[in-house]
Amino acid sequence: MFFGLQVDRGNLSQAVSDNMLDDLGLDTNDYNYGHSIFLVSFLFAELPSQLVSKAVGPDRWIPMQMVLWSFVAISQCALTGRGSFLLTRSLLGFLEGGFIPDLVLWLSYFYTSRELPIRLSYFWTSLSITGIVTSLLAFGLLHLRGILGWEGWRWLFLVEGFITLCIGIASFFMMPASAVQTKTWFRPKGWFTEREEAIVVNRVLRDDPSKGDMHNRQALTPRRLWEALKDYDLWPLYAIGFCAYVPQSPPKTYLTLTLRSLGFSTFNTNLLTIPADIMHIFNLILLTRLSEWLNERSLVAIVQPLWTLPCIIALRFWGGLIEDKWGTYAIMMVLLSYPYCHAILVGWCSKNSNNVGTRTVSAALYNMSVQAGNVYASYIYRDDDKPLYRRGNSALLVINLVSILIFLLTKLYYVWRNKQKERVWNALSEEQQIEYRKTTKLQGSRRLDFRFAH
Repeated sequence: MFFGLQVDRGNLSQAVSDNMLDDLGLDTNDYNYGHSIFLVSFLFAELPSQLVSKAVGPDRWIPMQMVLWSFVAISQCALTGRGSFLLTRSLLGFLEGGFIPDLVLWLSYFYTSRELPIRLSYFWTSLSITGIVTSLLAFGLLHLRGILGWEGWRWLFLVEGFITLCIGIASFFMMPASAVQTKTWFRPKGWFTEREEAIVVNRVLRDDPSKGDMHNRQALTPRRLWEALKDYDLWPLYAIGFCAYVPQSPPKTYLTLTLRSLGFSTFNTNLLTIPADIMHIFNLILLTRLSEWLNERSLVAIVQPLWTLPCIIALRFWGGLIEDKWGTYAIMMVLLSYPYCHAILVGWCSKNSNNVGTRTVSAALYNMSVQAGNVYASYIYRDDDKPLYRRGNSALLVINLVSILIFLLTKLYYVWRNKQKERVWNALSEEQQIEYRKTTKLQGSRRLDFRFAH
């Protein structure tokens, strides 16, 4: 399913490598506008989509989303100019928004807080796998230019949109509502025996009892929504999401355009993006595994901006940029092979929510902060700054340094909050602690007996 998402939100970069902008009479600023409109629509759809998913169940809502956006993805094969380009980008963003937090919430029903990040890392490796597969697909599909009078990028949108449609239809039949609701008319025995169902449910609830607060088709009340929104202890994670992924975003978005400007052909450009995707997979899994082994989030996740830092410095100050074709390519490949900390952050946000209602909202808010960062990232590389983008790379360098600082401050904040809670908790007698656990009306991370992961 994530493959289907990434195919339709990522194939624009392959389409522009086939002169799509020239065919439609667009320039790179129009490309930026389309990208930012997609992200803004994606951002504003996040929370409403998550609330709908919580009410009707992600097993119903996610397949519906996929089928709907696949129709829009397919319609891109009929683009005629700037208006239709911007309209389809907006519709795609609106229909895809909320997909990721919806799926993260659904996965949290099956795994403990220690298990979730590594499962999410497998989930996000499909981002890179999709990049590899679609690069190979693009190599073939873009060769169809001239067939039926169509440009190659039109065939690309048509075929890849149809792939998503097939995945969406299959998802209606493949997604169970929960671990104890896997039986259907075509799967009468379900996935688990009754004993296995009990094991799955009990191990998840022992790890995080708050996952039993709400059932999987229970809508959030306005009061619970407001409580989740004002949970300031999660705001540091939203701040990380707002900054941490920006330094890699413009180089990634402009990769195919950069490779074309270096003199590579349309077809070689798409093949040359593959090495970064392969390394991205290994580094993502390795970083998430390291976090799991050490039970450490912030000091492991900070590896991402530390990896990016020397590459951004090279893009900003190296005199051979663009002039040295293979040197520029090498820097881009190292930069885009960065160890992606997103799975760690999503699992971290889920863990520190300690409440199903808060988890529902925090997953959306965290992803909204990431998309908000991507919105302003789409305006960092401007047409009047190309081809070296000195001004843009200066901005990326500053943002990367700010990201490193936020990771360190977040670590210190959660250590301080835990000490604060520990001091109050230890001042209670054993009888008072037992009584507190039985009678407190505080929920989620507000409970005195809860400790933040950091």
